[in-house]
Amino acid sequence: MMTVTAEHGTLGSGRSSDKGPSWSSRSLGARCRNSIASCPEEQPHVGNYRLLRTIGKGNFAKVKLARHILTGREVAIKIIDKTQLNPSSLQKLFREVRIMKGLNHPNIVKLFEVIETEKTLYLVMEYASAGEVFDYLVSHGRMKEKEARAKFRQIVSAVHYCHQKNIVHRDLKAENLLLDAEANIKIADFGFSNEFTLGSKLDTFCGSPPYAAPELFQGKKYDGPEVDIWSLGVILYTLVSGSLPFDGHNLKELRERVLRGKYRVPFYMSTDCESILRRFLVLNPAKRCTLEQIMEDKWINIGYEGEELKPYLEPEEDCGPSTTPLHPKRSPTSTGDTELKEDRLPTRKASCSTTGSGSRGLPPSSPMVSSAHNPNKAEIPERRKDNTSTPPRPGLRGVLFRRVAGTALAFRTLVTRISNDLEL
Repeated sequence: MMTVTAEHGTLGSGRSSDKGPSWSSRSLGARCRNSIASCPEEQPHVGNYRLLRTIGKGNFAKVKLARHILTGREVAIKIIDKTQLNPSSLQKLFREVRIMKGLNHPNIVKLFEVIETEKTLYLVMEYASAGEVFDYLVSHGRMKEKEARAKFRQIVSAVHYCHQKNIVHRDLKAENLLLDAEANIKIADFGFSNEFTLGSKLDTFCGSPPYAAPELFQGKKYDGPEVDIWSLGVILYTLVSGSLPFDGHNLKELRERVLRGKYRVPFYMSTDCESILRRFLVLNPAKRCTLEQIMEDKWINIGYEGEELKPYLEPEEDCGPSTTPLHPKRSPTSTGDTELKEDRLPTRKASCSTTGSGSRGLPPSSPMVSSAHNPNKAEIPERRKDNTSTPPRPGLRGVLFRRVAGTALAFRTLVTRISNDLEL
């Protein structure tokens, strides 16, 4: 089980590969845990981070709780043994990193920094200290609708934000929903995420079978957002009931139940909750609701009068009123590009914050090494030395002249001449 963006089992399933699914279905009370290939022993420090303890394991990877040496902030570092990955898996890993670097939403786990060595990749991420929603449900049982609504609003906002950026998650489930210290949702694990383009279909069957849309079981191609929307319906049902709407003793039985689209509605579920649930779990993807429609639904806005759910607007980054652009200090190993580039992916706006030396001592040619909105950096930006813009014209605004000798007439004449020379 991974506490942060790790490769782990599902509510009752394991991972799939592009060659086809190989899962078994289980109930909400159990999880299939994958074994981990042994990684090289880590040193107690990675860059500016002190490794504390292991908080998750997965195939060829582990997650360590770490603390930034200077700021004391706790982070989660996903440590990946690149030597155990084939070229296709490496390509997917790099895609996951590129996608996460382009996302900036309060309910999505933030990727702060990427550190790469010859054999290992370190992903420094936001730490969600309260763990998975899955574990919360196992420990506390189902949520009251008021609590489920608060969590689900955050989930819908984050997923809609991804879709607005043409990113589909494709592995939304209770295990990939984390909780921070304030019990806010943090969506994690973008390992199966991809960019989608309207009119261009995707065809990979990935994710967890209990949350998978019927068209995936049928082997049909799909646009992208509609499979996430079905998964959101399963998540809502799970939050409110503490169980899965579709389950089976094996994959064949699970598939049959999903394709029938029949599920039990608990007696304690409100009519409004049942109504919104039926908008998600629609067999025909063309008739499935959109998240814009869900944001206007009655149930999701109960108790939020005047604060109806709206699309999230990414804040504009304010670099201050300075007329001279600031040039953040780069890590000694940076390639010169702070963003990993992919032609079809949107890139994050240039950050006003500075990058640090967390990747000190790594090969300078690595395309993965960079920092992304890392609040742990404490270096002071330098002014750009190669600024070729025209310098501002000198002026006397804010300058106070004081006569220390001579007559007042001579003083005024001198000030007037200086002002005329500067074309004020």
